[in-house]
Amino acid sequence: MNPKDLKSFLDFKSQQYESIEFISHDPIQIPHQFSKKKDIEIAAFLSATIAWGNRVSILKSAQKIIELMDDAPYDFILNHQEHNFKNFNGFVHRTFNSQDLEYFVRALQNIYKNHGGLERLFSLSKINLQERIHQFKKTFFELDHPSRTQKHISDPLKGSAAKRINMFLRWMVRSNKKGVDFGIWKSISTSELSLPLDVHTGNVARKLLILKRKQNDAKALLEIDTNLRKLDPMDPVKYDFALFGLGAFERF
Repeated sequence: MNPKDLKSFLDFKSQQYESIEFISHDPIQIPHQFSKKKDIEIAAFLSATIAWGNRVSILKSAQKIIELMDDAPYDFILNHQEHNFKNFNGFVHRTFNSQDLEYFVRALQNIYKNHGGLERLFSLSKINLQERIHQFKKTFFELDHPSRTQKHISDPLKGSAAKRINMFLRWMVRSNKKGVDFGIWKSISTSELSLPLDVHTGNVARKLLILKRKQNDAKALLEIDTNLRKLDPMDPVKYDFALFGLGAFERF
């Protein structure tokens, strides 16, 4: 396809898949249970953190986390007591276990009590958003923590495409006009966002010749981000819906 036809095709597919119906198949349904900003962003962050593997399993595990937090994420983060962590015993989603979840709760409490919250941490610097993810990880793990838990926050400066954090940021920043993303973070522009690059989006992008690199890593993310910004510099990540939908639902 020439650039004009490619844009028309991906614009059409983005509009097709960015719809309320998309929510029932996606981890974004977990934060959609809430109406208050801090509940939404905490539920979204934790759901995105475990968003790899079988989608049914992801949804089940993410819902379990919310239940373990008494269906009140922000209140639990701020006011939990040590004895509450006993409820986490036995929780596991693939390699994310109760020990990891306990540290995530402690780290989030530190972020809300001492750093102004999640949005402020991602908005503080004028460096690009992928570098901010790197800085975020450093702050997230500034408390004593199990070394194993660090693997659950990706670092773009160490070669990762950071799919789950980029997905979380898409949820928080992009407009809620179509009822899917939330648009509750106003301090970050949609033009800064990066694609949540995964198996589906990567494979479709290669077939469409907007990604040549074979690995789904930080270099591949830079390549595909550059090409998507040519199609829509103000909202390049809307094409996540098109690329994912084509791969996951149409076997493109």
